[in-house]
Amino acid sequence: MRQNGLLQSLITGCRPRQWTKNLLVYASALFSFQLNPFIWWASTEALLAFCLISSAVYLLNDVIDREADRAHPIKCHRPIASGALPVPIALIAAALVAILSLAVGASVSPGLAAVIAGYAVIQMAYCLSLKRQPLLDLFCIASGFLLRALAGLMATGLGASPWFLLTIGLLALFLAVEKRKAELRISLDRGVVTRQVLLRYSLPLLQRLESLVASSAFMAYSLWSAGPTLRGASTSWMLLTVPFVIAGIFRYQLLSDPDEIERRCVHYPERNSEKPEEILLGDRGIQLTLLGWLATVIVLGMGHRMGWLA
Repeated sequence: MRQNGLLQSLITGCRPRQWTKNLLVYASALFSFQLNPFIWWASTEALLAFCLISSAVYLLNDVIDREADRAHPIKCHRPIASGALPVPIALIAAALVAILSLAVGASVSPGLAAVIAGYAVIQMAYCLSLKRQPLLDLFCIASGFLLRALAGLMATGLGASPWFLLTIGLLALFLAVEKRKAELRISLDRGVVTRQVLLRYSLPLLQRLESLVASSAFMAYSLWSAGPTLRGASTSWMLLTVPFVIAGIFRYQLLSDPDEIERRCVHYPERNSEKPEEILLGDRGIQLTLLGWLATVIVLGMGHRMGWLA
């Protein structure tokens, strides 16, 4: 029974609910309108590699943050912070999972292995030091999303528009700012500082950063969707997906608004912008927006491949 409990704690410590972030590795295949099964298989191998390396990073981060997590109202229940997962076992598991991730990446392409190694280095620097440096911590968080997209490119060998990469980077920065804003709000409400970097932030500052990054991300996506003329998408019909993007940004900002959080916390206390994966998995509005966007992309992609759309 104890072994089963330890295994369950280890799996929980790997945070499988956050593996949804790794679906970004499919972005290059999706936006290139690829039907080649080998392209999608290579992306799936990249997905596996990133699930492994991100789990290793989560374990390392939770070991380092275990004392601070014990003062957090939600994070105190994490396996390492609660004592359910011993630190030595977590560190050994993190090392083994990281090695396996690099092996999987190297079997696909040297470029993918390099991206995984770069992700690991940046995240280790973040865990050890950079998470206490204002602004740099935001770029470290955002880099994780961008490197996931690059992993898909390296695994498949496909090219990418600079507007495509810029959009992903800016949207990742938007999520990072939203995460810090939610953490700061919780710290102010409870009078407990769960991250030292929060002492260097204020809600007005984060709101200004949020506005800048959200506007920039929307413009970058619009330029990408304008089509080949601007070195963007394969067809300018992708402009039809722009309303879904702006609706998704608006919906996320609504969910991160303090007044809306107060209205929803009675029924959905676990859903806040401190944990983007919970909003993605749990909010009906975000889900419908993503499904509408994905369906439109697939229809436009098929139409372009069939020669129906220029």
